Amino acid sequence: MSCPSPIILPNVAHTRMIRITLLLCLSGLVVLLAWWGLWAFSAIPMSLSTPYDAFFSSQPPGIAETVIVEIRLPRVIEAILVGAGLAVAGLLMQTLTRNPLASPSLFGVNAGAALGVALTSTLFLQQAYLSQPIAAIVGGALAWTIVVVLGGAWRTGAERKQLVLAGIAVSALCAAMTKALVILVEDQATGVMTWLAGSFASVSWQQVVLSWPPLLLALLMAWALAPKLNLFALGDERVQSLGVRLTWIRAFTGLLVFIIVGVCVSAVGSIAFVGLIVPHMARKLFGYDLRWLVPGTALVGAMLTLSADMLSRWVIFPSETPAGAVLALMGAPCFIYLVRKER
Repeated sequence: MSCPSPIILPNVAHTRMIRITLLLCLSGLVVLLAWWGLWAFSAIPMSLSTPYDAFFSSQPPGIAETVIVEIRLPRVIEAILVGAGLAVAGLLMQTLTRNPLASPSLFGVNAGAALGVALTSTLFLQQAYLSQPIAAIVGGALAWTIVVVLGGAWRTGAERKQLVLAGIAVSALCAAMTKALVILVEDQATGVMTWLAGSFASVSWQQVVLSWPPLLLALLMAWALAPKLNLFALGDERVQSLGVRLTWIRAFTGLLVFIIVGVCVSAVGSIAFVGLIVPHMARKLFGYDLRWLVPGTALVGAMLTLSADMLSRWVIFPSETPAGAVLALMGAPCFIYLVRKER
């Protein structure tokens, strides 16, 4: 005897098909942008077919093909990973704090991670490359802890603006300490300042190999945690009445944020505003269900960083501007709009 098939309401099935179609379309756009990023705005003449020749041609690779495989491909992969990671980290922070202005850059996590990397880069040179991600994770976690204590993130009756002000204050403190460290250690100043601007220009295969496993694992765990995070919209009391351990979920979600931000900052520097604006863009497409919003946010974030990376190459071609500066110019007006909307 066969089991009856589940009944799916037409509007639910229709919404699911729309979301699946959106995810497929966004995935296709990411692939197109990545292919464009492999050959566009290069000082060496390239064409649309050059990446194909680099990957599938049986002929010995030329200069253009070598540039694509050794320089452009790791750069594009890292831009996708960082964009997806920072966007999902911002979504998780907004969900945890129920604050639409929450993001790793605004709440001090980016600045704390950058301070940790700057410390290892200037004081522990021999083991800096391997210790940078760990230092970034610890620095981001400490900065976020201070913000939570000062802003009363989950204290009853606490205002949203208190958390934002605490985040701004901690970010400014960490930024000042980072700059002071750079001034004190002058022989490392140039490299650290270039890295702090946030750029994909110096990404190598070694960085991709170190960053993709923790980022991919953290993104998958965030998606797996989405059904429980959806319950946060009900309020703390109702969630606890359902038997959900809020403390453990908050701690684990915070750990995911620290890992994502720490790995991203240690790889490409401080990239701001991705975690702030991308979740709002994704909600316009996928609604508020985190089961769809997490993958949608990751794809939109990847598109944003890929676009910013190509814009950074185009602005003063053949030279480059940091992608972090391009994203700041794109994100600042969006931040002003969100602040005015909250008022």
